Amino acid sequence: MVDRLANSEANSKRIGVVEACFGTAGQPLAIPGRVLIGEGVLTKLCRKRPKARQFFLFNDILVYGNIVIQKKKYNKQHIIPLESVTIDTVEDEGDLRNGWLIKTPTKSFAVYAATATEKSEWMSHISKCVSDLLEKSGKSPTGEHAAVWVPDSEATVCMRCQKMKFTPMNRRHHCRKCGFVVCGPCSEKKFLLPSQSSKPVRVCEFCYKQLSTGGTLPSHSDSYSRSEFSSNNISDDDDDDDSSD
Repeated sequence: MVDRLANSEANSKRIGVVEACFGTAGQPLAIPGRVLIGEGVLTKLCRKRPKARQFFLFNDILVYGNIVIQKKKYNKQHIIPLESVTIDTVEDEGDLRNGWLIKTPTKSFAVYAATATEKSEWMSHISKCVSDLLEKSGKSPTGEHAAVWVPDSEATVCMRCQKMKFTPMNRRHHCRKCGFVVCGPCSEKKFLLPSQSSKPVRVCEFCYKQLSTGGTLPSHSDSYSRSEFSSNNISDDDDDDDSSD
């Protein structure tokens, strides 16, 4: 079905509409063989709070952006090559239901659909697109992925030292390796993570020592859960779409 749609006029028009909604700030999306599989609004778990984002699934990329005017204008376009994507379900908890993780070597995050059916359809279509791409290219699934950042609201104190309370003066920072919310003193070091940046990025003291000695790092992001962090050490900066700490 995808092959039939690849060169169809209807597919070209749909992609053209998406390009127009992003305007000149977005990247061109129409290339030979690319098919728009589906689109919809998903709730993305951002750094400060969950936010609605418009997602577009193509047969080779996943595109999302901020909603300025629904179905008319979007900005802050992000393009994720599907070859590098792995997905995992997220257990329902509280108001956050029907979610799954989108994991890549450069960035990983959780998204939530409006219904269980919508979640199932999204995950099924993404998995099919990824498997088709890997089969055609002969490549293996991506083994390493970036950590899912713990939302700021999940931590009132540093998740490493368990002592430093966050205040307007003692800012929250994120370790780029483990995704934990940490204080300044616990994250003074930087380390080069080539999959995420061409420059050294902020990491916590624990991850720095492990990376420097070549040790194996545990990752919470394989099974992200809000309840994973007890209220004794965490319970209370912008959308992780920006480059702030």
